[in-house]
Amino acid sequence: MAESGICLFATAIGPCGVAWHGEGLIGVQLPEGGETATMRRLKRRFPDVEAQDPPDWVQAAIADIRALLDGEEVDLGHVPLDFSRVGRFEAAVLDAARRIPRGSTRTYGDLAAEIGEPGAAQAVGQALGRNPWPIVVPCHRITAAAGRTGGFSAYGGAATKLRLLEIEGALAVESLPLFAGPSGGSPAA
Repeated sequence: MAESGICLFATAIGPCGVAWHGEGLIGVQLPEGGETATMRRLKRRFPDVEAQDPPDWVQAAIADIRALLDGEEVDLGHVPLDFSRVGRFEAAVLDAARRIPRGSTRTYGDLAAEIGEPGAAQAVGQALGRNPWPIVVPCHRITAAAGRTGGFSAYGGAATKLRLLEIEGALAVESLPLFAGPSGGSPAA
């Protein structure tokens, strides 16, 4: 069995891909408009990794990603990631983003404060824009201040972000900032 590989898999939002090395994912690829474009993007991101049949642990991660994109309540926190290709600040941002529960959102400023870098909302946004593991590290759950969507670097941009939030139930009326209570997630009393 190969130590590294890439593969595509079908999901409710289109063909996604993963890349792995050793015992961790090194990348997740959201759909790029079709299988050919998605594989081309994955190969561009990981030029030294060949298409392979995924080992069991990658197959399990794929099954959970599919389930989440089908709207099931799945926590991807157990999926092993290889952080060796990201810097210390980015790792802190991605780790904090990974802990945001399904159906919830935080702002870039919230995440900056959480990692001890208040005022670094823009740098947090830039780090999230380089997220190698979208979905597994749910960067789509981070929004701009005042209820604005904020950016999303995947194919489809903000529309893709909103679709992912819709799948997870984060766009339910009671979860929108206008209706949220002081804690940011519960309806006002």
